[in-house]
Amino acid sequence: MRLNFPRRRVLAAAAAVAVAFSVSACGGGPQEAKTPGGYTVTLVNPDKLTVCTNLPYVPFQFEEGGEVVGFDVDIVNLAAEELGLEQEIIDIKFDSIESGAALTGNKCDLAAAGMTITPEREKNLTFSEPYFDEAIAFMTPKGEAVESIQDVIDGELKLGVQASTTSLQFAQDNGLTPQEYEDSGKQLQALQSGTVDVILQDLPVIQEWLKKPEIAEKFELGGTIETGSQYGLGFKKDADQVLVDVVNKAIKDAKAGDAYAEIYKKWFGTEPAAS
Repeated sequence: MRLNFPRRRVLAAAAAVAVAFSVSACGGGPQEAKTPGGYTVTLVNPDKLTVCTNLPYVPFQFEEGGEVVGFDVDIVNLAAEELGLEQEIIDIKFDSIESGAALTGNKCDLAAAGMTITPEREKNLTFSEPYFDEAIAFMTPKGEAVESIQDVIDGELKLGVQASTTSLQFAQDNGLTPQEYEDSGKQLQALQSGTVDVILQDLPVIQEWLKKPEIAEKFELGGTIETGSQYGLGFKKDADQVLVDVVNKAIKDAKAGDAYAEIYKKWFGTEPAAS
């Protein structure tokens, strides 16, 4: 089984994203294409599998050396390889992904953004097979650990979350109005600057942050919440069924064989839990 998963390029700068959007908007819309892998699918760009994401979201997708890498990138690459296409990754705001706007606006063929499958999002998106079990967690300055949302409430702590995420919904469901940040990087900066007292974010993201000595010496992981939810890749509601089927097959085949476990261990350092 191949362990070298190629890195994919990202149109990260705002100007580059704008150019990508104008090309898809002015190019007559999605086109039906016969891919090198032998599938006939409708794509935004017939020569590529165009993927929307929101950076950074380590270790799911983040830029390294001018390229986007991560767990989600490798998962989508399984489907891209089946189609015989390269990924083209576009960085846009998460709310335009989870609302379905980026997909219905034909900015991309699918979205891979560490996105939790929820009933609310399913009103606007078609989701793939689940590919990751979600857990969220608190992170605070050292010596000030928060173990539960009740600790936040009792301590009248300022909570920071990433906008349009499960963490935001969890906080709101518990009667809080947290400070929202458009991406995880800005959320982390708010904790580092003392703008907020505690942040709530997906567990793997926090674990990745804490691998950096300069963060680990000042901050610590708090309580973890198993939400029972899962991540899925997103498509527009009336997505090309062949494309959805190819992605679902890639995920199922990866889990049935060795590929999923190898990708998981590559990015998380452990074997995935048995399902």
